[in-house]
Parts: sequence; C-alpha cells; structure tokens
Amino acid sequence: MTGPTTSTTYARAIGSALATAMRADPSVVVLGEDVSVGGPFTVTTGLAEEFGVGRVLDTPISEAAICGVAIGAAQSGLRPVLEIMYVDFLTLALDQLVNQAAKARFMSGGQLGVPMVLRTQGGAGQRGAAQHSQSLESWLCHVPGLKVVMPSRAVDAAGLLASAIADPDPVVVVENKILYPRREQVPEVVEPVPIGVAATLRPGRDVTVLAMSRMVSESLAAADRLAAEGIEVEVVDPRTLVPLDLPAVLDSVRRTHHLVVAHEAVVHGGFGAEIAATVHKAAFDDLDAPVERIGAPFQPIPLSPGLEDAYLPDAASVVAAVRRVLGR
Repeated sequence: MTGPTTSTTYARAIGSALATAMRADPSVVVLGEDVSVGGPFTVTTGLAEEFGVGRVLDTPISEAAICGVAIGAAQSGLRPVLEIMYVDFLTLALDQLVNQAAKARFMSGGQLGVPMVLRTQGGAGQRGAAQHSQSLESWLCHVPGLKVVMPSRAVDAAGLLASAIADPDPVVVVENKILYPRREQVPEVVEPVPIGVAATLRPGRDVTVLAMSRMVSESLAAADRLAAEGIEVEVVDPRTLVPLDLPAVLDSVRRTHHLVVAHEAVVHGGFGAEIAATVHKAAFDDLDAPVERIGAPFQPIPLSPGLEDAYLPDAASVVAAVRRVLGR
C-alpha cells in the first residue's frame, strides 16, 4: 500500500467505491431494497442525496424483480449494481441470475452481454438464525458465466467492486456482515483490484492457509499464535473464487508442501472441496500430507448465541488444522 491513506470501514470503502464509479460513469445505477436510505448495512448511505433517486432506486421486496430489472437495464446500456439483502434470499433470484444473466453472452453468440454487479451479504455471528446467516458462495461458483469475488479487506472490497462494475459480464460480490464495521487504513485513491488475482497477506515456509472472507483475519490471528511455536504459516487470500488464481495457490503449496483451506461455509460441498481436489490433482507430488478443510458443520445455523459461537470456525479451528496437517 503506497501513498496517503485514510482510516475507513469495510462498509464505507464499498460505498465510496460506488460513489466513485457513479461520478465517473452516468450509466452506473444502484438498485435494491432501501438503498436510497443506506440499505440494511449503511453501505449506500449518501448516494441518493448526491445522485438522486433516478440513479439510486428503491425496489419492492422481490429479489426476482430486482435481479430481472437489473438484467434488462444491463442489456439496455446501463451498468446496474443491485443489492440482494442477505445471500440467503438469492434463492428467490436464482432463475434470473443463473438462467438469464449467466447465460446471455453464450446463448447470443457473444452479441448480448450483461454488465451487472450483484452485491450480497453472507456470514453468521449476528444472531440472525438459520435464514439470515448462511454462506452460499459455493452455489454461485458452480454456475458457468458468473464471476464470484469475496473480499476480506476494505481495500479489496473497494478495488474489486471497481473492477466488477467495469466488467462486461455479471459479477457477484459476496460481502460478510461481520466485516462491515471493521476499520482499516485504505489509500485515499483506491486502484481497481484485478478479478482473478490472489494476495499473499503473510509469508511462511511451513504451511499454506488459503482463507476466504472472514476467515482471513482468523487465519492471520492463528498464524500469530503458531509463530510462537516456531510454525511459519503463509496466509493466502484468493479474493476471487471464480476465476480462481490457481497458479498463486500452487506456487505457495509447492514451497510449503502443506495446505489448509478455511471458509465459514459448511464443509460439506463447500468451495474448499473444489480447491482441495484441484490442488491434490495438480500438486500431488508436492504435498506432504492431505489437504485439510475448515468450515462449519452440516446443519442449520443456531440462533442460540452459545451454539452459534460453537458452530462458527475461528482462529482456534485454524490452529488445530495446521497442527493436524503438520502431524503435531
């Protein structure tokens, strides 16, 4: 990070990136439930005052309608950024997103693009219970035609959003609710972050931890604890799940010879399984142990604070997995 920086939150970094894009390009519009008054997490605060309700459109509580309108707008020359309040509610928009937006370019022989960004929020820890706390990014990663980004830091949330808005095809940005209030130093001028490029946030020689979203900070905390035991953990944030920066992952694994994949989503069918299978095939001879996966148990998320805390993977989960993979 070079140049002057400012202290801001993950949420405000996203809001600032939206405002910057809207100032630069009048075709960028924002739509979703309550976006004119900031949305459920204050991300869009101030946009309606600056750009007017003609470009910051409140919608009915209909995820299918929000997504359908955005697709039509994108095919008509606009660059819509729509918000689906909670990733859990994507179930109501999947027909539009999966069968229309993701397939339009392919089915039109390249004549029809959908330059649309869908922002949504996942993650537990806010006592939202089973219908407002899920991590469903693996559903999206299974759909050809969608790009999926999952930033863990404010600077990446802003930079990836800028790249997503400029992209000619649909991009889903999966944010984490727990990260919104976290304050970080961010450059005063945030440069776009290329989609499909991972970031090594901590170098190490003993084990690679590939961590996603909230689990990045948990993995960095685990690395601090393990350093006291003489274990050097390399923490890699993929930032983008589709397309995945596989060369960066393999480069790290070939140096450390061990891999732990950490995400908050349920382990069963989670995106960590895809990464583990890919690395096992591409770097089998470089691994000194099978890939370890960290995630939530295969059950709905509890409402009880104590049970939810026990349900969620954390730094202690990463420490335990690193010890297992190293045989310690």
